[in-house]
Amino acid sequence: MNDDDSCGVMDTQYIRRHHRHHPKENQCTSAVFKNVRAPVPLVWSLVRRFDQPQKYKPFVSRCVVKGDLGIGSVREVNVKSGLPATTSTERLELLDDEEHILGIRIVGGDHRLKNYSSIMTVHPKVIDGRPGTVVVESFVVDVPSGNTKDETCYFVKALIRCNLKSLADVSERMAVQGQTEPIEK
Repeated sequence: MNDDDSCGVMDTQYIRRHHRHHPKENQCTSAVFKNVRAPVPLVWSLVRRFDQPQKYKPFVSRCVVKGDLGIGSVREVNVKSGLPATTSTERLELLDDEEHILGIRIVGGDHRLKNYSSIMTVHPKVIDGRPGTVVVESFVVDVPSGNTKDETCYFVKALIRCNLKSLADVSERMAVQGQTEPIEK
């Protein structure tokens, strides 16, 4: 187990406070943690961009938003080849710049992630004596016919881990280059 998988006392409090999902019998839920060696404002400036997930999500090739980027806005995401999907339609459920919380719900697309909902939170954490960030992403999703809860959670967590690793790479590269101010909203 590495430090990204560990759940300390503070992380547990974050989960209890922000990541409450109420799975039904045919659903699975879990959470993934990622330590990022970059300050919260920089990391949050990437996460909060509902209109530009491709800035750090490696499987997103294009994103078009319908609406004003407020709660209820919908984005049409094109997915790069290599995944069992080409499109995803997602609605912005929660965007809190004070608490650093982003919530989305998948409302359509040609994939098997039905009734998918996720919450991402961004929190300060000292890493190696420097200001860093812990990102937590939790989700709930239907278990597709023919799959088990374990298989479904494993697949979704693998996607999230890939996205969070990319978020860390992009954020840390920006921090090293001295770009510690948030990107434009």
